[in-house]
Order: sequence, then C-alpha cells, then structure tokens
Amino acid sequence: MTDVTVTHAPDRHRFEARLDGRLAGFADYQQTPELWVFTHTEVDPAFEGRGVGGALVRGALDHVREDGTRTVLAICPFVRAWIERNPGYADLLYRARPSTVDD
Repeated sequence: MTDVTVTHAPDRHRFEARLDGRLAGFADYQQTPELWVFTHTEVDPAFEGRGVGGALVRGALDHVREDGTRTVLAICPFVRAWIERNPGYADLLYRARPSTVDD
C-alpha cells in the first residue's frame, strides 16, 4: 500500500487524505478559541479498507498536538471511536469542568 498523505486545508475547515495523488477522504472540523470540534469524517468508497480513515485521524490529531492551543471535541463517531482505540491520543480530548453549582 502507498502511504496516505494528510494535509491541513484551513480554508475548507478540514484535513484531507490523499492516496496515489487522489483525494481519498477528509475530516471536517470547526474551531473555537479552546476547541477543535471534529464533526464529520468521510472516505471515498474506492479507498475503503486501505487504512485511509485511520491515517486521516492520526494526521489530524498529530497536527492538533503540534498546534498545542486547543483540545479536541470529537462529535464525529469515527474520530471518537479511533481515539478510544488509540489511547495515546486521549490526552487531547476536551474534559468538561466539574460543576461548581451548590444546591
């Protein structure tokens, strides 16, 4: 298998995966001052089963880690499940602050 290349396309608010020079998939996100919110991941059916989705998420999360300014909110079920299977990335996940409400 040829290596998957993952690039950040900030103008499109997504990370893109290319295989053999062709767009094979993408991971959409939105940003807030504190979060990278991953909303959707899609792999072209012609590239399914070739590791594109996993390489895409790994590349995106490596970028987030290097950026170091935000945490990840994984709304996309694929991204969430990938992080659960790869706990070395769990430290990037957003953690809700404990409630300070007193009854």
